[in-house]
Amino acid sequence: MSHLSFQIAQLLEKMCSNDKDFRFMATNDLMSELQKDSIKLDDDSERKVVRMLMKLLEDKNGEVQNLAVKCLGPLVSKVKDSQVEVIVETLCSNMSSSKEQLRDISSIGLKTVIAELPLSASGLAAAVCKKITGRLSETIAKKEDVAIQLEAIEIMSDLLCRFGTLLVPYHGMIMESLLPQLSSARMAVIKRTITAISYLVLTCNAQLYEKLIQYLIDGLTRQQDIYRCKSYVLCLGSICRQAGHRLGEHIEKVLPLVFDNIKKNDDDLTEYCLQTLESFIYRCSKEITPHVHQIIKTCLEYIMYDPNYNYDVEDEEGTDDQMETDLDAQESDDGYSDDDDVSWKVRRAATKCLESIIASRNELLPEIYRNVAPVLVSRFKEREESVKSDIFHAFIVLLKQTQPVIVMTSDTDTMEHESVVLSLLQQQVPGIVNSTQHLLKEKSVKNRHSALSLLSELVHTLPGVLAPHLQILMPGILYSLNEKTAASQMKCDTLIFIQTLIKNHSSEVIQPYVDQLIPPAVNAVNENFYKVISEGLLVLQLLVKALRPFDVPSHFDFSPFVRPIYNVTLARLKTTDIDQEVKEKAISCMGQVLASFGDVLQGELVICCPILLDRLKNEITRLATVRALYKVASSPLRIRVEALWVESMPVLATFLRKNQRNLKLSTLSLLNAIVQNYSSALQSSMLDQAVKEVPALLTESDLTAAQHALLLLTAVTKTNPGVIQTYAQTLLNETLNLAKSPLLQGEALKSLLSFLQAVAESGISGLSSEPLINHLQDLIEKGPLHKDAYHSLAEAVGALAVSKGADSFKIIDRFLKKASSKNTYDSQLVFSLLSVGSIGKRLDLSGVDSLKKVLIESFNSQSEDVRSAGSYALGSIAVGNLNEFLPFILQETESKAKRQYLLLCSLKEVISSHATSTNGAIALAPYIPEIWRRLFIHCESPLKGTRKIVAECLGKLTMMEPNKLLPELKAARQNESPLMRQTIITAVKFTISDQPQPIDSLLRQCIGDFLSTLDDPDLNVRMVALILFLSTAHQKPSLIRDLLDSLLPHIYRETNVRKELIREVEMGPFKHTVDDGLDMRKYAFECMYTMLDNCLDKLDIYEFLNHVESGLKDHYDIKMLTYLMLSRLTLLAPNTVLQRLEQLVEPLRSTLSQRVKANAVKQEYEKQDDLKRSALRAVSALQSVPDAEKNPQLNELMATIKSNSELMALYESIKKDTSAPTDQALMDLN
Repeated sequence: MSHLSFQIAQLLEKMCSNDKDFRFMATNDLMSELQKDSIKLDDDSERKVVRMLMKLLEDKNGEVQNLAVKCLGPLVSKVKDSQVEVIVETLCSNMSSSKEQLRDISSIGLKTVIAELPLSASGLAAAVCKKITGRLSETIAKKEDVAIQLEAIEIMSDLLCRFGTLLVPYHGMIMESLLPQLSSARMAVIKRTITAISYLVLTCNAQLYEKLIQYLIDGLTRQQDIYRCKSYVLCLGSICRQAGHRLGEHIEKVLPLVFDNIKKNDDDLTEYCLQTLESFIYRCSKEITPHVHQIIKTCLEYIMYDPNYNYDVEDEEGTDDQMETDLDAQESDDGYSDDDDVSWKVRRAATKCLESIIASRNELLPEIYRNVAPVLVSRFKEREESVKSDIFHAFIVLLKQTQPVIVMTSDTDTMEHESVVLSLLQQQVPGIVNSTQHLLKEKSVKNRHSALSLLSELVHTLPGVLAPHLQILMPGILYSLNEKTAASQMKCDTLIFIQTLIKNHSSEVIQPYVDQLIPPAVNAVNENFYKVISEGLLVLQLLVKALRPFDVPSHFDFSPFVRPIYNVTLARLKTTDIDQEVKEKAISCMGQVLASFGDVLQGELVICCPILLDRLKNEITRLATVRALYKVASSPLRIRVEALWVESMPVLATFLRKNQRNLKLSTLSLLNAIVQNYSSALQSSMLDQAVKEVPALLTESDLTAAQHALLLLTAVTKTNPGVIQTYAQTLLNETLNLAKSPLLQGEALKSLLSFLQAVAESGISGLSSEPLINHLQDLIEKGPLHKDAYHSLAEAVGALAVSKGADSFKIIDRFLKKASSKNTYDSQLVFSLLSVGSIGKRLDLSGVDSLKKVLIESFNSQSEDVRSAGSYALGSIAVGNLNEFLPFILQETESKAKRQYLLLCSLKEVISSHATSTNGAIALAPYIPEIWRRLFIHCESPLKGTRKIVAECLGKLTMMEPNKLLPELKAARQNESPLMRQTIITAVKFTISDQPQPIDSLLRQCIGDFLSTLDDPDLNVRMVALILFLSTAHQKPSLIRDLLDSLLPHIYRETNVRKELIREVEMGPFKHTVDDGLDMRKYAFECMYTMLDNCLDKLDIYEFLNHVESGLKDHYDIKMLTYLMLSRLTLLAPNTVLQRLEQLVEPLRSTLSQRVKANAVKQEYEKQDDLKRSALRAVSALQSVPDAEKNPQLNELMATIKSNSELMALYESIKKDTSAPTDQALMDLN
């Protein structure tokens, strides 16, 4: 006998003991053993353990019974299938026992077994289902004992929930046993029956589903019994919540019956009907659309349904005492009590139904504001607290729905819609203020919290909206802060609201109320609870900004408030044994106080500055202190704290060595501010320590830190160049290394150019313009660089060549000689030409004789990089002198056919440089007609690259003179040449940008004409039209929103695989399939993905999902796109995705089960791995959809994933990635 068998035998022996404690401990030890993954029982041990646990279920001691039931969970996965069947058989027999305790414990046991049965073991599960289902159905149908019946129905629900697909052969029998229970006299039986039916409809066949719905429809049609009507309506609502996608086709039959039952004058039935309507709105959003207005009308009627209360009395008397007196009198007259009044349930259901419409029908916002919002505001007087809270929540949801609309107000197409919404919201503000001002002073904390939440959301939605009403609201706002018995959370909520109020209103609005706001804020800082203190300090910090704003002129007398704020902040700053959050807020607040009032508090600086210095040296508070000191250093008051900077410089220098990125960035900003504003107080030795640490930060691995470091170096160079000279060689080496990085661009590049110019102009020995240019040239000669690095280095040459003291023309001659030399390497040629262009963009080079000749000769080079550099240089020097060089470029384009592409690139450089500014457009205006004429000649070029350059030039020129040139593009769109049409459509793409432009109003009138080419007979024209649509949807969706009804069919059509575009190409002995329509489909799906972000409210999500489903079965690239779309849709339209879950899961299963051929290359394995990862991300997203866990197909897919170790490992890594904090979050935590 093995050690385990012996141990089990001992435990079984103890379980037979007469001592209940022995039995309990033995059973507990058995459970511990069963929970070990390594345990393996032999056949004899299995039989004995099962027999003993079944016996212990009848134990006289309840604790032993409970432990025995708990053992069944781990035991199910440790014994063979035959033993599991024995357990189930025994438990089912016990269910019909006459002993109530045994029935109950056996019921719990069955639930435990069902919950623990592995989904992957379909054979065992099917056998268990077969054994249980018949017995449960009989028990449910007998109706002998209600308690047994309730347990049986609940177990059936669990069974249907987990193994609905395995029960398909028994669905008819289950339905026959459940339907009669809807007429039960016990509401508990009805509710559990409805739960079981709702699980059943997830997996039953269409015939059975139709039978169920027809049964409910017939029952509601002929049934006069209110009680049965309730059960049928409840059942409909539950079916809709579980399987709304199946109920949608029956909405037209069901909805009139629901409306009829609402009117039957029974509060419970009305509540159930309204809850069912709410389910329809969420789960059958497409089918319910025609009836939304009727639902709104019904909800508005019942949200005011309160037959037992007269609100007019409350309005007239205006006091709670009077209201209570009236109610007492009424109760004494007719014996009626509030406990008998359930009308509040009707009002609550109506409110939630309205909220569902508000949350899901963004397109109805104007109508909701006209018809629903006034009623919601009027119902703020609701007497039932829970209903009042729901009403407030509904209005808050309305405001949240309005915020995305307001964010889009720069979008001129939707401004009319938005202005209507905003004006309607503005009309509601007085009513909101009047209603909430009373609630803010109520005794009910819940009501006050609701009122503050609503006002906060209102201010977020419409900043500044409460300015005219602050005088009315202020007493209520301060009530919770001044109330002695107010809870800490209520004080925190009020302080947070005050913060929101100050942030979203101008300082001149807040200033008249600071005398009321400061005393309670000071009191809050003196509280004991750390959250109240923290929020109070934040309020004081914001008030300090409002008292003395630096961004606008202000004559407000802030002097009476300086001392109270300073004293209370100093008291908290001095305290060390307080919460970390309070410490940081106190430091931040003191920083703002000194930045705003430092000139008034000059005498106090000797007290607070040492404390700040001490906090700076503390590892826990140093980041908060650095940020606070930055406020002081950058204050326009130039506070006299030179001694503080002197003492803090060594400490700040050490921070530049720390790994904490936020600390480094904040320190660099602080040092830059100190150097710029207090340079006279800083000695070279102090700056030495900081500058010494900077070279290590000049790396491409963190360009943001490098940019801040370069800004600091520039400031030091201008104010104290001697410090730079000390570390010149180290700084130069690191700066040059950064300069040759291919990643250097944008603000980081500008900072580097500024630093180099500052060094060249500083007079530091050996670091004037020419030596620095020599260093840059050495980088080219030392080794190969990335192509992008040449442009950065050339920009540096251009900046140095025009710096003070530089001999610009001598430098030009040097590079021209290099460019014209036949012995120059290509890399040096490219650098020389780019440098000439960079200088020419900043300086007029018309006086350089050989310039044109050298640049044109570069066009003959064998190297494409040299030719491109020459083209760029020619365009750049033309920017420096249009009159001299632009006519030359135009003339060359006409006479030199072989150089047309390069000359057009030069012309593009000229146009691009002038298109970015008004002055540039004015300077180029005289040349536009001639440029336009020359460009049109090349619109039909057979070379795709030439046509693309021409299109970009045409588009940018059109933006300069839209009134004149856009009609010409529109006329050219109808040209018979497909090449011309391609060029014109591409040109229109370059007229669209994400910023408002003068051309937008004109484009809105004709964009539909250009996009009509989506129906063009030429494949390539349709492709560029798709690209135009994609660009417009991404950058300026307002242009196409109203056209989507006519354009979407064309977009959707291009997502289909076209067999006529698939061809076979012979490659030696092999045949390769080429799909010429793949790129079209990719662009079409990209258009669809972009519309999810910008035009969601204009899409029919059901039609959209049809094409997503087809994309899930398409090519690798298409699948990757559709997985992204599917993940996005789970967030944007979860209810619709839930309805289509079955169709979406199948192609995901197919992808996850695919295997790569045995002879596949490494790239195919990598592609397959990426595909599975993306598919698993989509599965993870689907699982996050509410109620998705109830879907059998998704559960089966998850069981398949879990049974495959490779897929499970991938899935767990994806879940870990999605739940891990982002880099930014990690930085914030630091």
